Amino acid sequence: MPESGAGSGPNCREVAVWLDDFLDVARIEDYPFALNGLQVDGRGAVARIGAATDACQATIDLAADAGCGILLVHHGLFWGGLRPFVGPAYERCRRLVESGMGLYSAHLPLDAHSGIGNNVLLAAELGVADVEPFGSFKGNDGIGVIGAVDTSRRELAARAEVVCGRAPFVIAGGPERVSRLAIVTGGAGSMIEAAATAGADTFLTGEGNHHTYHEAMELGINVIYAGHYGTETLGIRALAKRAAEHFGVEHAFFDIPTGL
Repeated sequence: MPESGAGSGPNCREVAVWLDDFLDVARIEDYPFALNGLQVDGRGAVARIGAATDACQATIDLAADAGCGILLVHHGLFWGGLRPFVGPAYERCRRLVESGMGLYSAHLPLDAHSGIGNNVLLAAELGVADVEPFGSFKGNDGIGVIGAVDTSRRELAARAEVVCGRAPFVIAGGPERVSRLAIVTGGAGSMIEAAATAGADTFLTGEGNHHTYHEAMELGINVIYAGHYGTETLGIRALAKRAAEHFGVEHAFFDIPTGL
């Protein structure tokens, strides 16, 4: 297999320092175990930057086999908190260490980024105009976006299927003609009321709980669940491209859709 660090390029820590600054990681509070930043150090030079939505065995193996010196992910290794390095957790870290590949995670800092964040890029793909920041989480304002559209609910859902790679689940609680759309990628079903309060007639996110059906119907707002994975691929792709351009190296995206 190709070994990470072959050829010339920056090292993992140099890439991580640039990413930390570009994403303003220090400013954005996140879940306790998100651990945004460099989660596993690498060795040698980074000649290729890999990207994936999730830090799972499949993406780590693909990136290591492709000779990536660092893998950028949206969902990192430590969501479950402290636990022994046994079983799958050990195997993921073993492959990283043995391949010499580093791992960098960017969760909310990537969601909220005004240039290449998941939300602004998804809004652009869906044709949203006059985009403004929307939503607050853990004191971070503008983790999502809101803006104007002029389309039918059916057409919007069809476009979301193309962009996100799976047929969305639609709660038809609002008007058939959509004029104002709020977006928070990932698992933001808890933000339906906030979207309605902000004046959106339609809210798009990845997934939500059972009770959100009734919440949407009672608030009179459409909800489009387009998939947690599917709504969170654009940002990490763009981040890898931007970092690779900055350092003058190659980049690749490793797509392992979950269907969820």
